[in-house]
Amino acid sequence: MIFLEVNVNVNDKVKVEIRRVVPCMYKIRELAEEFQVTTRTIRYYEELNLLTPKRSSGNQRIYTKRDHVRLKLILRGKRYGFTLEEIKEMIGLFEEDSTGTKQLSRTILYGEKKIEEIECRMSELEQLKSEMTDMLTDLKARLCQKSLSQK
Repeated sequence: MIFLEVNVNVNDKVKVEIRRVVPCMYKIRELAEEFQVTTRTIRYYEELNLLTPKRSSGNQRIYTKRDHVRLKLILRGKRYGFTLEEIKEMIGLFEEDSTGTKQLSRTILYGEKKIEEIECRMSELEQLKSEMTDMLTDLKARLCQKSLSQK
């Protein structure tokens, strides 16, 4: 859900200002829709203590801006290939050290490790591509020979 704030000034000129307002509290469905994940995914992150929503008087989950930011970081980390355990550690480090130094150092370390893994995987894929190209070239040549011998 997107909230907009509209301000209109009528002095000498009409000035309309529209800006997006980020709500302070979210329901689970609102977060799920915004980040295009299931409510089950969000509850799973809660089970792992990656998210810690408050509860309303009706026992409904209420997520704060902090949870919103954490979910964004979790999903970004997943997209980059980090494990949930690594993501949890990186997020937790910021809460231990508000300067962010530990978090940045650990994130750099994990990022460099992830780049090495990607480069290794790319090398493996290049090798596989080369092998498949050679195999297809061989198969095409054999098919061509069979076609010629049948004529």
